[in-house]
Amino acid sequence: MNIAELLDRTARIFPERPAVFAGDRCLYDYRTFRDRAARIAGHLRGPGGLAEGDRVAVFMANCPEYLEVLHGIWWAGLVAVPVNAKLHPRELEFILQDAEAAALFVSDDLAEGVPPASRLTIIPATPGYQAMLAAEPLALQHRAPADLAWLFYTSGTTGRPKGVMITHRNLVTMTMAYLADVDEVSADDAIVYAAPMSHGAGLYNFVHILKGARHVVPLSGGFEAPEVVALAQRVGRISMFAAPTMVRRLVDHVAATNAEVDGIKTIVYGGGPMYVEDICRALDVMGPRFVQIYGQGESPMTITSLGRTHLANRGHPRWAERIASVGAAQSLAEVRVADASGCTLPAGEIGEVLVRGDAVMAGYWRNPAATTQAIRDGWLWTGDMGCMDEDGFLTLKDRSKDMIVSGGSNIYPREVEEVLLKHPAVQEVSVIGREDPEWGEVVVAFVAADGVTAAELDALCLEHIARFKRPKEYHFVSSLPKNNYGKVLKTELRALFTPVGRPG
Repeated sequence: MNIAELLDRTARIFPERPAVFAGDRCLYDYRTFRDRAARIAGHLRGPGGLAEGDRVAVFMANCPEYLEVLHGIWWAGLVAVPVNAKLHPRELEFILQDAEAAALFVSDDLAEGVPPASRLTIIPATPGYQAMLAAEPLALQHRAPADLAWLFYTSGTTGRPKGVMITHRNLVTMTMAYLADVDEVSADDAIVYAAPMSHGAGLYNFVHILKGARHVVPLSGGFEAPEVVALAQRVGRISMFAAPTMVRRLVDHVAATNAEVDGIKTIVYGGGPMYVEDICRALDVMGPRFVQIYGQGESPMTITSLGRTHLANRGHPRWAERIASVGAAQSLAEVRVADASGCTLPAGEIGEVLVRGDAVMAGYWRNPAATTQAIRDGWLWTGDMGCMDEDGFLTLKDRSKDMIVSGGSNIYPREVEEVLLKHPAVQEVSVIGREDPEWGEVVVAFVAADGVTAAELDALCLEHIARFKRPKEYHFVSSLPKNNYGKVLKTELRALFTPVGRPG
């Protein structure tokens, strides 16, 4: 099925239910939501000249138009390529070229310096966008379950982003898994898009469309703790996806102001490590409103979950262990921990986390070598190391890749290292993540160089990569520690910092 059929179904059965909000103001109902998506589809497939299966990039900050653009793309039988709005134009250009994007939707505030798509570039809230909404609506296009729906670009350890191919079946499976393992949803609920809609927060639109719930985009376009609390009070029964850093900021605000949080129904957190002391404090301050999920772009939001019942059950003899875990396998996923040969390890032994199921990606876009390495005998090798207890609760111990998670965003050291090595005075460099109580991790660079300053390196990074990826600290050294094979020992670099309390 075409994932846009969820919108079509709800709009036909409950056309007058309020659908899309800017802050606490309703913009339109589900009938209008459906009509706008169908007209966007009509423009793309008509005057836009796009053909079935063409890729359409979305480089936009959070805004109400984001939802109608996505569903217009799917309605037209096209493929959405949502791109992190924080990326540098050069990074966007690579994605546009690799995906062979036929069209691009871009926010007005991001349009400067953006390379044009091959055929069509559209900016919301402009006369061109309004003209598109006047196009003849297109009939919903049929798509098979295995057809590509969402092309998600996630950086690889080589620094080159890889396109994760997410099918309509993957998205339907993820939607059903939410209802089975994360939370119940009703028409009275509202999802608040405070985290980027190009990532996990946006993926949760489907289940709320299925149930005819409300979709709220904060006026700030992002996460501001006072704004979330105010929306909870005015809109009511809100849910949201949040990185652990966002949870900490929200809890700090509620604790400091003694704010009323009855309007907050559920906060689903993931995308980085949640420390035990932080979730304990969140439960103390705000009560049992939290659910943890563990997933990857390659199996979006769907590997394990740790429900509010487990988080709140302090009387359980292994409660302390469970809240340090990422929960048990979601109902539509098989999860195991294996050794390097793929053999399942006994409970308590550390190995690589493997997952299999209908939510696992179809593969990497035009990258069969990477696909073969990641998916073996039907199992996705996540690159994450962990152990599973006898009850099936998974605890992550480390990442086999050196990915840094800062504020819920993934940063790959190799990508930053390659930029720093562009400076002629830099001889060698190694980038690691240092634990940080606010951001989870921050980027730290160890640089062996002569006659170069941190300001020069910072300017180099700003020229080539997104601002949030640049190092927060530069440490200049005469040389980097290496093993007998010449490999840099990042473990020795990490040992220079005192951990702030990683669970497990």
